[in-house]
Amino acid sequence: MSEGIVRSRHAATHSSSNFPFRVMQGQPIMMMLSFAAYSIITQWVAACRDLTSSSPSPKIPIPMTHSPAHFLNLIRRSQRGKFKLYIGMIAGVGKTYRMLMDAHELRKEGVDVQIGYVETHGRPDTVRVLEGLPVIPRQKIFYKGKEIEEMDLDAILRIHPEIVIVDELAHSNIEGSRNEKRWQDVMELLEAGINVLSAVNIQHIESLNDEVHDIVGLEVKERVPDSVLREADEVVNIDLTAEELIGRLKAGKIYHRDKVQMALDHFFKTENILQLRELALKEVAYSVGLKVENEVATSPTEKVTGVVRLLVCVSSNSATQQTIIRKTARIAARYDAEWVALYVKTPREADDRISLANQRHLMSHLELAVQLGGKVREVEAKTVCEAIMESCRTEHITMVCMGQPSFSLPRLWFHSSEYRKFLAVMKELKIDLVVMA
Repeated sequence: MSEGIVRSRHAATHSSSNFPFRVMQGQPIMMMLSFAAYSIITQWVAACRDLTSSSPSPKIPIPMTHSPAHFLNLIRRSQRGKFKLYIGMIAGVGKTYRMLMDAHELRKEGVDVQIGYVETHGRPDTVRVLEGLPVIPRQKIFYKGKEIEEMDLDAILRIHPEIVIVDELAHSNIEGSRNEKRWQDVMELLEAGINVLSAVNIQHIESLNDEVHDIVGLEVKERVPDSVLREADEVVNIDLTAEELIGRLKAGKIYHRDKVQMALDHFFKTENILQLRELALKEVAYSVGLKVENEVATSPTEKVTGVVRLLVCVSSNSATQQTIIRKTARIAARYDAEWVALYVKTPREADDRISLANQRHLMSHLELAVQLGGKVREVEAKTVCEAIMESCRTEHITMVCMGQPSFSLPRLWFHSSEYRKFLAVMKELKIDLVVMA
């Protein structure tokens, strides 16, 4: 993620063209002033990029995984179901296999473990290790003339096993199901006091969607909100080296041999695997770190919460907004902070002036913010700056996140005094500005 974090004395901007940019003081001629500001700001943005990109990559701590016995101890501490999540960097690393092996160990301890849903993909090792585990029959649904099998949520709730295995966490249920997504089924099982083992690949985590797209060049349609990951009591990273994974692929252990070469040429490129692996290691390390911090605190007063509050400026721009929202959500997750998505309705975007396309974009952006755990705030104001300043005061904001500027010299000239006032207020309130690419 490339973004520069600067104090309010530095330049920052809104992703919308409505947001003015800072104009440097002290130049005798306004046109020279505008071009000078443009040059300085452009250099500053580039410097921020160089700074962030040239900094050495931090060493990634690999969290310690726990035995099935440890997970069993967690189960007995609460009436609400416990949630153990297996994360992999890519298909074929062995998430389902590991779940099933743990299930066998738990059954040896006398625990009632049953299969709610497992997808073997025809992989021989997975099929073999599934043997001997009780399976709750799937629900058969006719959809568009075809018989489709889905996990039978009601049957699981009725049988109420001590632990149920639910594979393919990011799966979208068939139209007409009680829940749209399988992760919602899992949340319902947990609330019913049923403990769940589940699995997901890193590319299905919502806030990582843009990074995954940059790596593999594909948009992953089925995604899981980051909040689901934070619900997990245990997160286990199933890791393989790129060489081991490619070896499994070539041996026909992941896909049928006639699909191997296509996989090697696309998703399973070595450079893709390495980047996805790093992404998975980082995500699991962060998740475990937050979990440890929360569990170490012996009382609510010892937890560092509410220290950081973020505000992300949302516009109806379709190009960059979702990326900015996802990055803000990830920053909030790192700080365990609350955050607000602010949309300012200016006269230019009044109900009778905003286009239908921009309305749809805006609704999509705000829905994403809610899904990622943000609070949505919509206000009407003459200027964006005015609304941001007021919202920062009322919401006790400590950090404002914005997109890179869309330079327009006439607007730069016209709004310079307004923006200087905005910067002064940000400095007074000690609010950080984050400019995101």
